Amino acid sequence: MTAFGKLIRTTAFRLTLVYLLLFALFAASLLGYFAWNTRRLITEQITTTVNAEIGEISDIYARRGLRGLVFTIENRALRPGANLYLVTTPTGQAVAGNVGSLSPGVMATQGWSETAYRRLDEQDSRHHRALVSVTELTSGFRLLIGRDLEERRRLFGIVVKAANWSLLVVVVLGLGGGVFVARRVLRRIDAMTGTTQRIMAGDLTGRLPVGRSGDELDRLAENLNAMLERIEALMTGLKEVSDNIAHDLKTPLTRLRNRAEEALAKSGSEADYRSALERTIEESDGLIRTFNALLMIARAESGQARGNMDDFDAADVARGIQELYEPLAEDNDMTLRVKTAPAPVHGNRELISQALANLVENAIKYGKPLPSIQPLDGGAVDGSHEIWIDARRDGASVLISVADHGPGIPEADRSHAVERFVRLEASRTQPGSGLGLSLASAVATLHGGELSLGDGNPGLTATLTIPARTGASDRLAAQTPDVPQKVA
Repeated sequence: MTAFGKLIRTTAFRLTLVYLLLFALFAASLLGYFAWNTRRLITEQITTTVNAEIGEISDIYARRGLRGLVFTIENRALRPGANLYLVTTPTGQAVAGNVGSLSPGVMATQGWSETAYRRLDEQDSRHHRALVSVTELTSGFRLLIGRDLEERRRLFGIVVKAANWSLLVVVVLGLGGGVFVARRVLRRIDAMTGTTQRIMAGDLTGRLPVGRSGDELDRLAENLNAMLERIEALMTGLKEVSDNIAHDLKTPLTRLRNRAEEALAKSGSEADYRSALERTIEESDGLIRTFNALLMIARAESGQARGNMDDFDAADVARGIQELYEPLAEDNDMTLRVKTAPAPVHGNRELISQALANLVENAIKYGKPLPSIQPLDGGAVDGSHEIWIDARRDGASVLISVADHGPGIPEADRSHAVERFVRLEASRTQPGSGLGLSLASAVATLHGGELSLGDGNPGLTATLTIPARTGASDRLAAQTPDVPQKVA
């Protein structure tokens, strides 16, 4: 397609043509109304002048008779100007005046009419147009008084000529402006098309150009660039997940295969085979848990879980997790406590519960103080160590936090700790897949919040910040206030 073909096919050029047509029609209508109104005003002036002169001459005829009428008409016919006068007998013969010829039947009809005429003093036979009024006098005589319409024709011609030039200027300027706008828009669209072609070719780092005007194309480019950044981040995350899966799941799968192969290679008793199968099932359960966590993270990051959102109190979730994990905490010589206040949220209860459960499991695994760290006052009961679950509302947000008194996570490693399959050096001796904090972060992002890791002095405080449900605090005000509690 040629450059001109692309130009005239652009939406900007077509819109310009539409606006040009509408403006031209409006201008033509306005000029037409002006011309018509001008014509009407001139006609009204002519009729007013002629009526006044008819009344004056009729009065002269009534006072001075036919001789006075003829004398007056002859005098006035000699005056320079565009006025027309004619007096005829009842048989139609001209008596006085400056009109040489008229259209047939004009003098036979009384009242106003527009007619062609020729003056007596003109040498050529060219006819003009005039607006005349015919009045019948006493004794059958007829009086014609009129005015030439050349002035009206010239003024109307000036208006028409101005309208033609105006429309021509409008068309030229409109087409020029349309070409300019269309070329400018086309250049920007072509630049965007080139960028999108590079992106489709695999270069996800490409971004649409953004100008300085801040118009709708700039806003569109900014939004598309934000979308491209999000896509690039997701694709990078997908690549990292693929690499991590290949790296982190290769070892358990290899171990699983080696154990099955060892059980087949060695002839043993039924108990040996049973033990090998149990270890195989245990390894398989661990792999299933890992894949389930990955699926849950994928659901949260893609936004698929938004369809299962409901209104609930995060304090109920916190108390339920405390009851569920209290026996596990006691088995690890720890005490799990909960502190709640009304915390209304609108979200996916299952995912928020799973995120909080992951934080509690991490606290139970890694929350024991190091031997060199002395417990805080009130931080230990009968030789055990405390983990606190706190759910409360803070302004427009709901905070769900888990605090322990363990070694914590160094500040430099906290942003790295929420990535998939990341296990810091201190946690490599504990079982796990490195997906707990990743899932909690994805759940917080799904709900428009965030996961933050803070210093517990000592220990780690992991906090889920989620927007509170608006208008629900009054309905929950009657619940138990902020009182620490422990379920035995």
